[in-house]
Amino acid sequence: MAGGRCGSQLTALLVAWVAAAAATAGPDQAALPAEQSRVQPMTASNWTLVMEGEWMLKFYAPWCPSCQQTDSEWEAFAKNGEILQISVGKVDVIQEPGLSGRFFVTTLPAFFHAKDGIFRRYRGPGIFEDLQNYILEKKWQSVEPLTGWKSPASLTMSGMAGLFSISGKIWHLHNYFTVTLGIPAWCSYVFFVIATLVFGLFMGLVLVVISECFYVPFPRHLSEHSEQNRRSEEAHRAEQLQDAEEEKDDSNEEENKDSLVDDDEEKEDLGDEDEAEEEEEEDNLAAGVDEDRSEANDQGPPGEDSTTQEELEPEEAEEAISEQPCPADTEAVEDSLRQRKSQHADKGL
Repeated sequence: MAGGRCGSQLTALLVAWVAAAAATAGPDQAALPAEQSRVQPMTASNWTLVMEGEWMLKFYAPWCPSCQQTDSEWEAFAKNGEILQISVGKVDVIQEPGLSGRFFVTTLPAFFHAKDGIFRRYRGPGIFEDLQNYILEKKWQSVEPLTGWKSPASLTMSGMAGLFSISGKIWHLHNYFTVTLGIPAWCSYVFFVIATLVFGLFMGLVLVVISECFYVPFPRHLSEHSEQNRRSEEAHRAEQLQDAEEEKDDSNEEENKDSLVDDDEEKEDLGDEDEAEEEEEEDNLAAGVDEDRSEANDQGPPGEDSTTQEELEPEEAEEAISEQPCPADTEAVEDSLRQRKSQHADKGL
């Protein structure tokens, strides 16, 4: 009997405790379970799901006030995803820096629309009505898609994702050193500088080893043969240059000879012209001397000249005397002719 009474008392105490806990929890929480979010978190492992079907993605950060203001609107938009036949996702750029680099996110919050692997940037407000109209009215068709190297699925953006992921890991490691371990910030910077140098040297050593492994040295006889070929080619080139210089010298000598011959011919032509002119002058002088002598002979003996001169008037007598040739002038002319003939003879020699 005593055991039965104790068991009933314990049961009553348990029932009272459960009732008190339900009362303190509140009527709403006791009646309704917690509602599950319709927004699917996207990571580096499952982001390829957006390559199929239609998606809307939101890039956010927990510390971003603008991102927090659009959380309720984004949840409401995700609830109507089944009606709009669209999937809704979100990306935390702090936890997934690689995805932020793949989509090249520079501002927060950032929204993207994806349709069968074609991505477009949504630049409107993150309000439920605008997002719904963007899908229903297909406004995304008027937006230029991200194609080529800008596409998140391209090789360029894959490399960008790797860089962003490495930077995110370095940032987390820096926070671990400074916050968790309490190491000064400058010590963390020195550590990263040294690690960068060591990593660079190691990668250089790896490249040298790889090049040595894939480098195939030529046999010795082949190298000697190639050296002989190189020397023979150099000798052949030197001979060609020498022949070209000799041909050039020969051509210059021929040109000089031709120019000398032309100069000699010109001198001979000039000498012939001078001789012709001198002969003409000599002929003219000889003709003048002959005329003077013939005129002197025609005037007669000296007696007749005296009588005629007496009969002439004084002025006519003076003119006749001036017209008569002087023996001294004729001798000077003959001397000049002899000198020119001697000079011509010297030139001929």
